[in-house]
Amino acid sequence: MLHEWVTTVDHKKIGIMYVLMAVVFLVIAGLEAILMRWQLYSPQNTLVGPDFFNQLFTLHGTTMVFFMGMPILIGIGNYLVPLMIGARDMAFPRLNAMGLWATLFGGILVYVSFVTGGAPAIGWFALAPLTERTFARSAATDLWALGLIVSGIGTIGGGVNFIATILGMRCPGMELRKVPFFVWTMLWTSVQIIIALPPLTAAMVMILLDRNLGAHFFDPQTAARHCSISTCFGSSDIPRFIF
Repeated sequence: MLHEWVTTVDHKKIGIMYVLMAVVFLVIAGLEAILMRWQLYSPQNTLVGPDFFNQLFTLHGTTMVFFMGMPILIGIGNYLVPLMIGARDMAFPRLNAMGLWATLFGGILVYVSFVTGGAPAIGWFALAPLTERTFARSAATDLWALGLIVSGIGTIGGGVNFIATILGMRCPGMELRKVPFFVWTMLWTSVQIIIALPPLTAAMVMILLDRNLGAHFFDPQTAARHCSISTCFGSSDIPRFIF
């Protein structure tokens, strides 16, 4: 029974597993939110320390967006979209299964960061220079970025799959203007995924390159050093309002 579910490429079972995974991460993120709210309940509360509070904030936001919000939508879409358009399955069943397990593995990588001595405390928005090794010295941030890369690849695969399924596998006579509204929602959500996730995944790769190979994609000091106003613009080209 377990082997059947783990190896399945059936869109209904994959949809159910997406939703169950999202519910598990919702519970985890909910517990993190409760701890943060409890800490803020009264002044001078000492339930959690400042660094651990920042870790909870980082993981809560990351989990709700990448491991609850998107997976539960993809899971419901997996179950309903083929049924609504009269298709036997998704266009790429194996890619569909890969997206599920990549998302789950990415979430596990993010939470394995606790093993390094603490989760990343960079905010779920991860603005530079907080992601640089100067401010986040442990491997937790590396695991966080790697987890988002893996889950991002899975989500991109899901977006491609929905677009191919909706555009290419509708039953005879079902024009795009006749598809249910939910199918339209999934189509344009998938288009937005294809637009948004590749740049985000590339940014995660650049963070890893910054931290481990000495790149300077998000190093403002290096950017300022190599591109001051006087070197990037001729003295006659500097706008007067700067002065």
